[in-house]
Amino acid sequence: MTTPLIKKADGTKFGKTEGGNIWLDKNRTSPYKFYQFWLNAADADAANFIRIFSTKGQQEIEQLIAIHALAPHERKLQRALAEEVTIRVHSKEDYEAAVEASEILFGRATSDSLKKLSVFEGVPQAEVKKEQLLGADVIDVLSDLSGFLKSKGEARRAMQENSICINKEKAGEGLTISADDLIKDQYLLLQRGKKNYFVLKAV
Repeated sequence: MTTPLIKKADGTKFGKTEGGNIWLDKNRTSPYKFYQFWLNAADADAANFIRIFSTKGQQEIEQLIAIHALAPHERKLQRALAEEVTIRVHSKEDYEAAVEASEILFGRATSDSLKKLSVFEGVPQAEVKKEQLLGADVIDVLSDLSGFLKSKGEARRAMQENSICINKEKAGEGLTISADDLIKDQYLLLQRGKKNYFVLKAV
């Protein structure tokens, strides 16, 4: 099977040489990240991608694009594309888990609602010994213990920008992690900005 060179709306190629690539193998790109890629596509890209990657008929595709144009903020086109491609490449179960995680992370979840969860399927994560995590300074947690941020310097800059949340609550310098912060006595949800999430799992 061949296709013309696929480009994004900005003219860059759709592929690994441009960075930000996605893989069909869930061990290289989790279903959550895969779903998020399509969901976050720009409007122009989504209209192009659905014509290429969807198996829907032309009339249905054009109708979807027209409906999307009436309320772009609802992202109906991206949602339809993300659903179809994620189910085809992975499974309906993986799609539903990705949707659930997305709604929790990008919705109005609070620290209390997060503590009702048992897993964070597909969200980037790392493990750390619980004894290392408890009592650790937030700067160390963001950098050395998790690898979420590349260095302590970057962690401090992020804190100064007021862009760090722990379990969906703003975190300030000097914060240390206690057992009460752990979700299900095991997870710590790190966040920088609106879309960058990382789960630290205490073992």
